[in-house]
Amino acid sequence: MFSRLREDIGAVLEADPAAKSRLEVLLCYPGLHAVWAHLVTHRLWEGGFELTARLLSQLVRWLTGVEIHPGATLGRRVVIDHGMGVVIGETAVVGDDVHMYHGVTLGGANPRPVKRHPTVRDHVTIGADATLLGDIEIGKDAKVGAGAVVTEDVAPGATMVGVPAERVDRVDRADVDESDVATPDEDDAE
Repeated sequence: MFSRLREDIGAVLEADPAAKSRLEVLLCYPGLHAVWAHLVTHRLWEGGFELTARLLSQLVRWLTGVEIHPGATLGRRVVIDHGMGVVIGETAVVGDDVHMYHGVTLGGANPRPVKRHPTVRDHVTIGADATLLGDIEIGKDAKVGAGAVVTEDVAPGATMVGVPAERVDRVDRADVDESDVATPDEDDAE
């Protein structure tokens, strides 16, 4: 258990340049506190103590501003930076080394009791206020920009921005009007 705590603190120190010490992270990072509390609530949920798990998760939400449903599955070294307003739904699956910022929603898009929340693979970064809806998959090493709304699967390594989210990490040369692209010589002349 203590190795897990050290591992999570190390992940925050690596991800957040504002984190100055292990003690500061231990005491002052509500996203990390919510992740640790989820270890308890998830175990209660899996053990059949669903109401107790939900009540505890609501207390944690009140204390940290982060709502993680006890049924959600979180990997290791998940960093919720700033935390406030993050919502992770019941059937969400979050992989290892995922970094998400405040206001992220991993929300459901189906009223039936089925897999209805996103699956986020390892090494994904999700920007502030991004909304991922439905039983979609965010591929390994993908990046979702701040404020993006994602409702479809995201390929591994892709960068998605906008509403609705579109892939921006690759450019189709046929879509580029060469007259709109400044060359280094043109920039120097101005």
